Amino acid sequence: MLATGGGPRPRRDRGNTAHALVVDNVLHLVDCGSGVARQLVVAGIPLATLRHVFITHHHSDHNLDYGNVLVQAWVSGLRTRVDAWGPPPLEKMTRLYFEMNAYDIDTRIADEGRPPLVPLVHAHERTQGGVVMQDERVKVTTALVDHPPVVPALAFRFDCPDRSIVFSGDTNKSDNLVRLAKGADLLVHEALWVPAVDRLVARIPNAATLKKHIIDSHTSVEDVGRVAAAAGVKTLVLSHLVPADDPMLSDQMWIDAARPYFKGDIVVARDGKEL
Repeated sequence: MLATGGGPRPRRDRGNTAHALVVDNVLHLVDCGSGVARQLVVAGIPLATLRHVFITHHHSDHNLDYGNVLVQAWVSGLRTRVDAWGPPPLEKMTRLYFEMNAYDIDTRIADEGRPPLVPLVHAHERTQGGVVMQDERVKVTTALVDHPPVVPALAFRFDCPDRSIVFSGDTNKSDNLVRLAKGADLLVHEALWVPAVDRLVARIPNAATLKKHIIDSHTSVEDVGRVAAAAGVKTLVLSHLVPADDPMLSDQMWIDAARPYFKGDIVVARDGKEL
């Protein structure tokens, strides 16, 4: 759990969303919120082991450091192919990022003897559910979820040799996600504490518009419990918490809100927590 807060604002205790799945010392990065490269370093995960990047949707708290983590992995020793997967316009974003940073990249190639970066990165756009990729380590499947007005938005399932893990991305209560997560060992699901939304938006000028977006586009923690139960998962991990920094909310309150609907293990994610 590299970073577990929802929303684009920088905060002291919870970063913008990012999760790392490591299989046989190969890094699969799910979302790239601000500061993800440093979070990987803090977690002791070598940046040069990056092999796949998965973007659930194009909100800045999920993609702001997408390009940055590619460059930071490269300057940390990355020499091998990286595949990136996500909704459009991922290919355009990748190209424009490299154009924007061409001076630095070209200088480091010439001055530091690094291999060209651009040919290492291959972006793939997804607009429908289904199998994304499969290799000897993992099979990745995606499903469309509902996160208006951002379309498409994706959830990802990773079937690994020893367990299966699903990341919801941002979504309201989703039947597609229930089907994707059927029988999974671990469901990492965003969670919204609805009674605290008024306290959250009171700090922000565009309060009325933001409140509507939050309610329409996210899943209450109670409904997260219902989704986990319907999917029959073993462990539910509450992440991408909204609000992410409300002092009136404790971890136990999040757990207690989901518990009436889900009887399995419930974990409240924290930045740096390993599962």
